Amino acid sequence: MRADDAEGMKITVVGAAGMAGSRIVAEAVGRGHRVTAVLRRARPDTLHPQVEVVHGDATDGGHMAELFADADAIVGATRPAPGQEDTVVPTATALLDAAAAAGTRILFVGGCAPLRAPGGGRAFDDPAYVPAAYRAIAAASLAQLEVCRAHSADWTYVSPPALLEPGPRTARYRRGGADLVVAADGSSWISAEDLAVAVLDDLERPARERHFSVGY
Repeated sequence: MRADDAEGMKITVVGAAGMAGSRIVAEAVGRGHRVTAVLRRARPDTLHPQVEVVHGDATDGGHMAELFADADAIVGATRPAPGQEDTVVPTATALLDAAAAAGTRILFVGGCAPLRAPGGGRAFDDPAYVPAAYRAIAAASLAQLEVCRAHSADWTYVSPPALLEPGPRTARYRRGGADLVVAADGSSWISAEDLAVAVLDDLERPARERHFSVGY
């Protein structure tokens, strides 16, 4: 379904309260789409009033499949708390199973670790892009992508750059395929707001790549 359809798309966002998820929700609403936010906790005050909220656990595949049944697209934007990185694979598996059961495309917001760094190796192995403090979540993102690749669901995996943080919405970004997107000075970053722009652009007009990166 395209953005110019009269009623827009119906998009279900799992992990809608997080930094990436909340921006994706805002971007989707701003484009006229109908959004269902799947949350584990109380509704944040910052969530747009037009957004439908459903409480649920992303690892509850049966419940997720019910929620996904009438969606045009799903976004998996969950991120574990520090020390709970081992939940990433079962969460991804449950969401993929549910998306497959519903016959609905799912786009995961993952990590930069699987990308090719400018030096030719993986970003995961370059401390300039994945410092020691972030290796646990980076390793989880590697496993998350492998789970996707082994699954029959209709999935897409977007890798943000090395640094993702709140910032301005410029609506400008570059896509890098399986390569880390870096600036001339070697830095690699994007605002969460512009990551959301890239996500919605791909939901509205899917490209061929199942795994792509974004950055400035």
